[in-house]
Amino acid sequence: MNLEFKHLLPQDFAPASKVWVYQSNRLFSIPEAMEIGDLITRFCQGWTSHGDQVKAFGHLFFGQFIVLMADESACHVGGCSTDSSIRFIKELGEKFQVDLFNRTQLAFVRKDKVEILPLAQMDYAVENGFVNADTLFFNNTVHTKQQLENNWIIPVKDSWLASRLPKVGHTA
Repeated sequence: MNLEFKHLLPQDFAPASKVWVYQSNRLFSIPEAMEIGDLITRFCQGWTSHGDQVKAFGHLFFGQFIVLMADESACHVGGCSTDSSIRFIKELGEKFQVDLFNRTQLAFVRKDKVEILPLAQMDYAVENGFVNADTLFFNNTVHTKQQLENNWIIPVKDSWLASRLPKVGHTA
């Protein structure tokens, strides 16, 4: 699985640009992905904050992750404009019958594809070797363009999930 994505991000957006990552509970089909791409583009072109155009970017990554980005160096994104983006994502979820807001579903790269694992099964997955310290994890808690570039797809050992890993070198 090719995990290169940085070249798809806008180069003219500030590193502190706000980012929202929405993970689907399933992979979109190719026709769905094409339609979603068009809808994201349309939303970003019409996204405003207090009447001003938001410098916005949106993209469907890996057929499963919708990323919205707003460069606030051009226009502040207030509560109402954030609410409009959330409404847009909810509408996408309803249209395509997917859950884009379940933060207890974790995404990992396993066997060259994205696999979803419920947080409640994380300990079991570690104990049985399905997930280890070096398994790549989609850290959807990133909030800025810079964090997206550097901390979105990271080994579990470098994420907030590291505390779920067995302690190495610990003696009883």
